[in-house]
Amino acid sequence: MVAVLFTITLLASAGVGYVNQITVEPIAQAKEAATKQALEQVLPAFEATATEDLTIDELPIKVYTATKGGEVVGYAVETMTKQGFSGVVKLMVGFLADGTVNNVNVLQQAETPGLGTKMCDEGNPLLKAVKDQKLETKKLVDGKLAVTKDGGDVDALTAATISSRAYVDAVNRAWMAFKSVSTGSQPTDVASGATAVAAETTETATNEVETAEPVAQEGGQNE
Repeated sequence: MVAVLFTITLLASAGVGYVNQITVEPIAQAKEAATKQALEQVLPAFEATATEDLTIDELPIKVYTATKGGEVVGYAVETMTKQGFSGVVKLMVGFLADGTVNNVNVLQQAETPGLGTKMCDEGNPLLKAVKDQKLETKKLVDGKLAVTKDGGDVDALTAATISSRAYVDAVNRAWMAFKSVSTGSQPTDVASGATAVAAETTETATNEVETAEPVAQEGGQNE
């Protein structure tokens, strides 16, 4: 029986290893394609991006500096928060070179369907509050964006204040990262503190906008 169990375990382990080996590359390619698509949605036309990793509030933040013809045309910040009603919310926030928010794309969320998930809708109140605007011109609370309920001027999603606060928190973190990278200031000069980790450059041939599908799952009532 020991020999039989050992053989079964060996075969099962070999099978799992083989499946992992043949799927790891397609998964990596799919992830790279999704990132490229997200960048194209939030940035103006670009030819290449230089990547820098930061840590803000102990959360990993990635900044893509986009260039065209050797000139910086914008910055895309892959940001996140853990303050969502159902956990992590990840955004890709695009800034033009002058600091104007070009667009925001929701990369990941698991908020309540019909409530918090509306942050993925085109033209939702959260997106309207920041798109095509310089965030420093907004009504800030302690130097940060805030929903109206907290003294700011960002209209929250109906019946989804927690999700709205999470969205704003992620945008604030993206703004911190943008200011750090675009000004070349030391990361520790950024509010809440940021630490630079690494940088790399990626070439991009085209910049075509496509729509990414939001990730959602059922949750409890959101308020």
